Amino acid sequence: MLRNADSAMYHAKSHMKNNYQFYKQSMNEVAFQKLSLENSLRRALERNEFLLYYQPQIDLMSGEIVGMEALIRWEHSEKGMIPPAEFIPLAEETGLILPIGRWVLQTACLQNKAWQAAGLRPVCVSVNLSSQQFKQQSIIRDITSALQDSGLDPKYLILEITESILMQNTDTVAALLHDLNEMGLRASMDDFGTGYSSLNYLRRLPLFSIKIDRSFVKDIDTNPDDANHCPGYHRHGTQPEIACYCRRC
Repeated sequence: MLRNADSAMYHAKSHMKNNYQFYKQSMNEVAFQKLSLENSLRRALERNEFLLYYQPQIDLMSGEIVGMEALIRWEHSEKGMIPPAEFIPLAEETGLILPIGRWVLQTACLQNKAWQAAGLRPVCVSVNLSSQQFKQQSIIRDITSALQDSGLDPKYLILEITESILMQNTDTVAALLHDLNEMGLRASMDDFGTGYSSLNYLRRLPLFSIKIDRSFVKDIDTNPDDANHCPGYHRHGTQPEIACYCRRC
């Protein structure tokens, strides 16, 4: 009874607050699947099961590729491709996001440098940083190591953080972003608009670009209100850019 009650309690915690859940046998099945996935995740790095896909950023006027975003994928040896929505939250919960994040930084920098060495036009590659990485004192060392090992110029690396990271500790994040900016790196804010942060915060941050969360523009072609109130605008001088992909902007 205690074991089953414990399962129901954790199931309730995974939902919204102020709720209760009755025990079901499927809860143990879900817990077992999660444990199995966690064990596989711990061995994924040493088995070289992670891949990086590079999503191109294209200038719509010229058609040229002007940047890349590195996106991690997990090709499980038995289960095939596992969606990031399944393993990234688990990696953050278990702390495995730290070694995985270091691998992403190293791999993305090495790949970008290899493209340049092959004669391709230099472009920036964007790498997403988790809140766990930002909390580590070693974050500067990890980034510096990735750049030095690859020989990549810092100006070709963009670090993406989410708005939620900013809201957790604005002063600490602001100080870290200024340190990164002094190193020649650029930072971008992802999912802007989901955390209700004040625009005043943005004035304190050396951000290269801001990405509006897709929830604001996903109905841009079908909802007249969304089209009329789209907040996208482009960077002028030193002002941040809000990256909007609707037809109006």
